[in-house]
Amino acid sequence: MSAPGRSLRGSRVLVTGAAGGMGLATARIFAQEGAEVALTDYTAALAEAAADALAGEGLAVHPWKLDVSDATEIAAVVEQIAQRLGGLDVVVNNAGVSGFSPIDSDDYEAVWARSLSILLTAHQRVVRAALPHLRKSTAPRIVNIASTEALGATSRDSPYAAAKAGVVGLTRALAVELGREGITVNCVCPGPIRTGMTAAIADEAKDTFAKRRTAMGRYGEPEEVAHVTVSLCLPAASYITGAVIPVDGGLTARNA
Repeated sequence: MSAPGRSLRGSRVLVTGAAGGMGLATARIFAQEGAEVALTDYTAALAEAAADALAGEGLAVHPWKLDVSDATEIAAVVEQIAQRLGGLDVVVNNAGVSGFSPIDSDDYEAVWARSLSILLTAHQRVVRAALPHLRKSTAPRIVNIASTEALGATSRDSPYAAAKAGVVGLTRALAVELGREGITVNCVCPGPIRTGMTAAIADEAKDTFAKRRTAMGRYGEPEEVAHVTVSLCLPAASYITGAVIPVDGGLTARNA
């Protein structure tokens, strides 16, 4: 068996929820590595603005509108992207929303339904749409973005925690199901990261939490998650599948 390479040049990559935060950082690093990247987000304006930002850095990506809560749109857009790129080698399921609601709140059912739709059901729909194309790839990779909330929970976040725990289960099950075909399926679990989802938390509160709960004493940056995601998609990462990797500054390793 010849050793697989570490180059992503020419790889065809789909990243969902990529207009900001970890998704944008992931798209940027793939593009820097020479991959051909389809950057999607739930409005065309957001996707195009993100693509323009990367163009300003000398990086070319393909912006696409993709609302992952819409099953019909997923099927159509993934097929369009595969046709535009000439196939697909990598799928990164990154699109997400926050899902905090007390169990006895009036809006709990709505938050629950939205959380599972976007954070879990969308993942399997994107995979199912991409699978015929991944099966033709020489180095097919799927990375699902979950959260450390799948490994432990915060008060009032049961819709989010349940959906993210489902992503871990989906990842492991698909890794077993698709492994004989050489399709790797892995999961990254970010901890406290500076993204739009955590922007409303005051810096002082971030610092207090990080110093108390993480080994490294700080919040992480989107790029620190993105580099792990991209590493799992290297041709050389051919024997890593079913892995659930926390990128959390030691949060899950540290006693409270």
